[in-house]
Amino acid sequence: MSLIHVKNLTFTYDGSYEPVFENASFQIDTGWRLGLIGRNGRGKTTLLRLLCGTYPYQGTISASTPVSYFPYLIRRPEAPAIDAVSEMEPDYELWRLQCEMEKLRLDESILLRSYATLSGGEQTKLQLAVLFSSEQHYLLIDEPTNHLDLPGRELVSRYLSRKRGFLLVSHDRAFLDGCVDHILSINRADIQVCRGNFSTWMENRERQDAFEQRKNEKLLREIARLQDTAREKTQWAGRAEARKIGSAPADRPDNYRSYQGAKAERTMARAKAIEKRREAALEEKKLLLKNLERREELKLVQLPFYTERLAELRNIRIAYGARTVCDSFGLSVRAGERIALQGPNGCGKSSILHLLCGMDVPHGGEVRRGSGLRISFVGQNTSGLCGSAAELIREKEIDESRFYSILNKLDVPKAQLERDLRLLSEGQRKKVLLAASLCERAHLHVWDEPLNYIDVISRIQIEELLLRFRPTIVFVEHDKAFCEHVATRIVSMQKA
Repeated sequence: MSLIHVKNLTFTYDGSYEPVFENASFQIDTGWRLGLIGRNGRGKTTLLRLLCGTYPYQGTISASTPVSYFPYLIRRPEAPAIDAVSEMEPDYELWRLQCEMEKLRLDESILLRSYATLSGGEQTKLQLAVLFSSEQHYLLIDEPTNHLDLPGRELVSRYLSRKRGFLLVSHDRAFLDGCVDHILSINRADIQVCRGNFSTWMENRERQDAFEQRKNEKLLREIARLQDTAREKTQWAGRAEARKIGSAPADRPDNYRSYQGAKAERTMARAKAIEKRREAALEEKKLLLKNLERREELKLVQLPFYTERLAELRNIRIAYGARTVCDSFGLSVRAGERIALQGPNGCGKSSILHLLCGMDVPHGGEVRRGSGLRISFVGQNTSGLCGSAAELIREKEIDESRFYSILNKLDVPKAQLERDLRLLSEGQRKKVLLAASLCERAHLHVWDEPLNYIDVISRIQIEELLLRFRPTIVFVEHDKAFCEHVATRIVSMQKA
């Protein structure tokens, strides 16, 4: 395998004053199973695009291996999927594609269906099969898990664990742990490469942060001590200098004033030496905590409800035309529960959430919600988010300072929210919706795949929030670690 060398990479989007990368340097082996992580807005997708040669940049990127990028852009989704395969990789070999499809448990019959009729998971797996059926390419894979349910994620993670030669962007901790052997992290101050999976990187990161925190505290104490000592010696030397008369040599202690003057000079010299030590300690301190990721606590105040049972669904059947997605389903939501709905794609999880919120869903059965129940909903899709943050605050009638505070803790500074929200990254847009939900006065939170596009550190913050404040919430999420840590009850659903 070969190396990709990146040296002094600098890139800024047109119209932006802040560079995405500035003099970044690193190298990677194209034989690694490399996971790319970093908080939203740090430039993960931008880096993949730069490696593809999509944008002009300063610095050098040297690679002897051509690259392929996932997801492909499908220009004719209404055509049969086999035509989409030709569009993705014109020189594909059918037998290689069939082998990869079999490993991903894709039936060959989907190649004859319109690409647009494939589920999101089927489209993702087919694109990965095409990607790995070509040889001699370095593969750039950008967030493949967003359309995969939990079994699909586990399948694709096992599939990737048997491959080599790719750079993968994902925020799913369990998914990364299952398939990567190196981590490339875009930090606050630099870009670093670490051997191991995500858990290895996280353990090393926390150990390094703790070491730097202790060293920082020690230096602060040392700086304060040196500052006090230098001040005392400077003041003493100043007083002694004021009393000095004459210029007798210092080796005549009987001449008290001259002796005191010489002593004052030595004390002043020591004070200057101490000041230099203080400045050196300050310089050393500057090198610490540059990459410390803030995991400040988020806050949630949920309204109390007057009864223990907030909502109940009985014998629910949901059908869209002739297609029944859910039948004989029941769910009771009690105060304090954190309920995770799980099941394969297409079993009606999102429809149940919409029905619970009172949205228009064709159904049979009984839906009961407590009188006056207030629900805060966050959907999968961020496409409807537009306009300014100020307009969203007015529309939702939420507290402005609290909204901006939550987003700042999630690493979305207020300055980035002064433009149209459509210009934010997908992860930042999802954070805006979650922050608004956390500010709403509600008895029940209903979240549909809230972590899509959200970076790992922010996922941990949200997880810690739910564990600390214990709100009543019903959610759908395919992040295995998040569900295992957060859910008090898992409700499994099956296709009708």
